[in-house]
Order: sequence, then structure tokens, then C-alpha cells
Amino acid sequence: MVDKWLDIGVPKARLVSDPRMGTATILRQPFASSPHRLTNEEWQALREAVEVAEGESLIRGLSPGDQIRRADLYARFEEDSQAKGSPMRRGAITREAVLKALLEHDELGREAFLAKYGFGEARSYVLVYEGQEYDSKAIAGAAHKWDQGRALPSDEFSGGKDHAAAWLRRVGFQVKAIKNPDWARDEIILACQLVMENDWKGLDAQDDRVVELSALLQLLPIHAEADRNEKFRNSNGVARKTFDIATRHPEYQGKPTNGGALDVAVLHEFLARPEEMTEAARLIRQGIATGELQSFAPTEDEEFGDDFSAPEGRLLMRRHRARERNKSLRRKKITSVLQRGGQLACEACGFDFEQIYGDRGAGYIECHHVVPLHEAGEGRTKLSDLALICANCHRMIHRRAPWPTPGELRASIEQKHADDRRAATVVARPRRAADERMPNL
Repeated sequence: MVDKWLDIGVPKARLVSDPRMGTATILRQPFASSPHRLTNEEWQALREAVEVAEGESLIRGLSPGDQIRRADLYARFEEDSQAKGSPMRRGAITREAVLKALLEHDELGREAFLAKYGFGEARSYVLVYEGQEYDSKAIAGAAHKWDQGRALPSDEFSGGKDHAAAWLRRVGFQVKAIKNPDWARDEIILACQLVMENDWKGLDAQDDRVVELSALLQLLPIHAEADRNEKFRNSNGVARKTFDIATRHPEYQGKPTNGGALDVAVLHEFLARPEEMTEAARLIRQGIATGELQSFAPTEDEEFGDDFSAPEGRLLMRRHRARERNKSLRRKKITSVLQRGGQLACEACGFDFEQIYGDRGAGYIECHHVVPLHEAGEGRTKLSDLALICANCHRMIHRRAPWPTPGELRASIEQKHADDRRAATVVARPRRAADERMPNL
């Protein structure tokens, strides 16, 4: 009997509406680890529901030879499917399904289409098709109906580049950013250098230096083309950013414009380290002019939002990481250390991979480029520029600026150990009799 019932779908709504099932744990906690115990009334209600479901026509009005679209077939069984929690494959949409969603949008009109599927107006990206712009998230969500039987609700995915925008581009549609991406540190460094050279005053959009910087910013390999719109870093936007920076200067007397926290952070870096930050700006310009900085792919730390920190910006950081991961340089550094009788141990904490992991760790260690970013130009990397370091210490060095040298990190580790030993000694010291007799004040 039970085996037979497993093949019969009973809509959950039918059981929920039966007053005899009001306290049944099988409805309230269907996946509980303990067995469900049914009362006689609950058992009878379940048997009746199964019998009704067994007697219903599963084809619901269809005759042999009839044809029906998958979406319409799904609609006939929607109650049962939703009760069973049918999984949806997010993003599994075809170009044909998107075209059907676009057609439905045009037939209903934007307002009615958004209301039907429960979406708001697009805030980040729009789909561009035959000269018309559409709310990309709503179209992507509705397209699921044509491929999977029901629309994907708005709260189950994002309209950004990781979900709706990516899905639509994957099937050949143009997706355009509504607003330009926020300014990156590298861009603000270049703008801040310009403001500093202008005696900490903002510049007009017609200024030749602003026009030149606008062209340069459009070459930076930081923001994807798909995330830019037609006004990306134009002269007006660059001029506005120079005033955002200038009006945040400590000596500015008026009301500051609507700059961001990163503007202030970069400004303070220039005020605290003007020579170093000016050199960083020069290296960024030089790297773009030669094409070197455009050849480095984003690091995984940058891509996944890890907490690596470099006041000089992500482009110089990319070059820094590329040098550290140069297999040939790393191999030469390791060979040089071993030939001098050294061991492959972390220069900061002393960790030896082979000692801990045996053969699996033999010959393994990371390299850290010790030359600061604002000094590391296009010149060749010398072996003396590299330090052998373990993965943990490497991440701690890069975690927050200013970066300590391996020697400075080693001193910090040793100081921490000394402090811990002193604290442990105080805790372990036996209390003297005089201490026991002292009253609590």
C-alpha cells in the first residue's frame, strides 16, 4: 500500500485545508528526523486524500494525440508542482524564451508587465533590443516561464552582472549599464595628482588636462566595457571628481561636493605621502602608455573582494602579484637559497612546509616582492627583491597598508609570543598568603 502511494501526488493544499490535519507534524515538520505519528483521524484524512488523487484524471481533459505546450502543461499541474517544491534552474533560459518575454512585454506594456511578474524598474542594467530598452531583470525572470514553466521571482536572483545581465548576454543579447561604476582607487589617484598639481583646486571640463585624463581613464583595464555607458569618465565627470577631491582638502573653507569616502582616503594618502603617491600615479600612467598594466588579469583577491589593501591601487597590485607568481623567478630564488645552504622556511614565522607535510611540502614556499609598489617600476625583478614566505604571513603582509617587511612581521610575531608568555606567567603564578588576606577595595 505504501509503495503504491509513493507514486501518487497529493496536493499539499488539500491536506492543509482538512481540519483533521491541523496538528499533523507531517505538514509542519515534513523533514524531521523522528518518525511521524498519525492519529486515527489524521490517518483517515490522508487515506481519503490519496484515494481522491488516485481517482483524478492526470491528463485533465487531454485526449490521446492532443498537443500541448510545456508551459501550459505545467500550468495544469502548477498546484501539485509547487506543493512538491519543484526545483528551478536559475539562469537556464534560451534566446527564444527571452524573445517571447520581450513580445509579452510589448503586448502588455511596461507597467503591466512589471506588475504581472512582481518586478520593479531596472536600477543597474537594461536589455537593449532593436533600439528599445527593457528592464533586464524582469525580462530574465519572465523568460524562465517559457523554458521552465514558471517565472523566476525577483527575490531569488539579482539584476546585476552575476545573474540577469550575465544570463541575457550568454544568449546573445546586449545589456547596458544604466549608471557608470564607482571610481576605483587607481582612477582617483590620477585625478588627485591632477588636483595637487593645480594647487588643490578643481578643474573645468574644458581644461586640456581634464580632457587628457578623461581619455586615459577610458583606457584603464579596471571596469568592463559592459559596465560602462556612453558617459563613462567623460570630461564633465572627470571635472566633477576634481572638485570632489578639492573640496575635501582640510584647508577648503566652503561646502564640500558629494564625494565619497575613497576620495577622502586617497586625498589623505597624498597629503601624508606626496612623493610616494605622485610616483604611484606616474607608474600607472607609464604602465598604461606602454601597455604593460593592460596585460595583467585581475587577481583572485581583487575579484572575490578579499581584504588585500594597496594605497597605490589595483593595477600596480596586479603587476606586483604577477611578479610574485612568476614561476621562473620563484624557481631561481629557491635554487639560490638552497645553493647557499639555506632552507625553504618562511622568513617571517619560520614555517617549513617539508617539516610539516613531508614529501608533499618539499620544495614549496611562496615568494613576496619586497619592493614597495610606488618604487617597483618596469625594471627587471632581482632575486634580492624576493623574500621566501608562507601563505599565512604573505596574506598578513598584504592585508593592510602600510605593508610590513618580512623582518618587521617577524619582530611583531616575536613580540606577540613574548607578551603571551608574560601573560601566562602572571596567570600561573601562585597567590601569596599576603594577597589572600588583602581586603577587596
